[in-house]
Parts: sequence; structure tokens; C-alpha cells
Amino acid sequence: MNIYLSGQGAFAVQVADALGEEGHRIAGVAAPRLRRGHSDEGNALSWDRLRAWAYPRSVPWTDSAELRAMHVPDGVDLIVAAHSHAFIGRRTRARAAVAAIGYHPSLLPLHRGRDAIRWTIRDGDKVTGGSVYHLTERTDGGPIAAQEHLFVPPGSTAGTLWREHLAPLGVRLLVRVVTDLAKGRRVEVPQDDKLATWEPAMGAPPLFKPELIALPGSEPVDGSRWALHGE
Repeated sequence: MNIYLSGQGAFAVQVADALGEEGHRIAGVAAPRLRRGHSDEGNALSWDRLRAWAYPRSVPWTDSAELRAMHVPDGVDLIVAAHSHAFIGRRTRARAAVAAIGYHPSLLPLHRGRDAIRWTIRDGDKVTGGSVYHLTERTDGGPIAAQEHLFVPPGSTAGTLWREHLAPLGVRLLVRVVTDLAKGRRVEVPQDDKLATWEPAMGAPPLFKPELIALPGSEPVDGSRWALHGE
């Protein structure tokens, strides 16, 4: 399958490599310009890892802050969000012929939001997991394509839980779902909103939604989205 990958950091690179090993083609990527804490645009070592991965492979790169439908090339079958903090809007998703999916490091609908792992640790959860879901207008609210749980090891931090457990799980689940979609198997299990939890980001800006324009005076609808005008 031809895949457009939106993401960042080591996780996005691991996903790109894993999908390539399965015979899929990365047709383009969206990633931040620079790694967190870096400011030297002219130094490739300062680039986000996914951007740096794309360059020597001649894979087209777009700054994730600028991602729009026009940046997704023709012939893309699937859009995959792998640690993407940019909202992928309706028009952009429509550029994928088959589906647009993403990975979230929680057992959705629990812990929706960009700091799911930190809230898992803060809340003292004994069980967590990962979910691959279909991207929709609702942040982290789309139908589930695959989900798997794991026990939180004693003494875990947000960093160790991500690196040692939830990131490898995410790579495996994304490859599984892409394989299923390539074979015509599509799973969409609706999330139960009555069980949903949503926590605010810890020390991070709100999710960037480039294709959506807030209506004047709009208010949060359900804690997980805003009343927004479509594209």
C-alpha cells in the first residue's frame, strides 16, 4: 500500500521502517521541522527524526504545522498518524483511498488527549494498553480498529512505559491493521462515549487543528472537541 505518514520522533521512524519491511511504500511524511529543544534549521542533526529519515530516501516531507490535503500525493491508500500532534482534517483524510488511522497509547475511550501516558501514571492505573483507531473529526474518538492491553510494571514512569511497552505495542498494532486493510479486512468498533475520559495536556499547547476554524463564541462540546466550522 502507498502510505502517507504523519508523526514525529523515534516512534514514527520505527513505524516507517516496520511498514517498509512489510512491503508498503511511504509516499510522503509530515513531521515537525525540528526536534524539541533544537533551533538550528541548517543543522540536519536538529531536524525531527522523521524528517531526517525522509531526506536521504527522497521521501517528500511537509512541516506538520502546514499539513493540508494538497500535501498528500495522488495515489495514497492510507494515512497513518504515528505520534502526530497535528489534527488531520476531513479534506486531508479524504485523500486516502482506503482509510486514515492513528495510534493512541491508551485503551480508548479511556485517557483521550495528548498526555494519556502521563495521566495513566498519575492516576495509578494498573492496566493500560494501545489502540489503533480510524481518524474522524473527534479527537481520539473514532472507531477502534485494533486494541490490546498490558499491565503497568511497578515503578514505571511515563518515559519507560512508552519506550519499553506502549511504543513497541503501537508499531505492532499499526502493522497489523495496515496488513488487514491491505487484505480488505476492515474493523470499526464504535467507542462507548459513556466510558470516555478526557484529560488536558500537561504543559503543552492544545492540539493544532489547521483545517478547522472556530466559530466566534464557541464552547467545548464534550471535553474532547470544540464547536467548529468544517473546512
